[in-house]
Amino acid sequence: MNLQMAELSKDEKMTLIQYAIKKYENKEVLIEKLKRVFSEKDVQRGIDTLIGTQKVRRIGPEVLENNESHTELPELPENLKPLLAQL
Repeated sequence: MNLQMAELSKDEKMTLIQYAIKKYENKEVLIEKLKRVFSEKDVQRGIDTLIGTQKVRRIGPEVLENNESHTELPELPENLKPLLAQL
């Protein structure tokens, strides 16, 4: 399955990035994995948006973490589960 980013809603994109952060905390690894689905620019923009909305926090220069004490991780929609498994 190779979904293009245009086929995902903005919320689905942000949710997928959050679950990818949960799976791969290292920013460099995370970006490499997400580049299979999104452009690097879109990955970076998504990460910046999640940090700006305090859904994700940066722990040092290389580690990202979901800010689950601030906001709950959204439920992963069924259509994103196979995509996340491919990352």
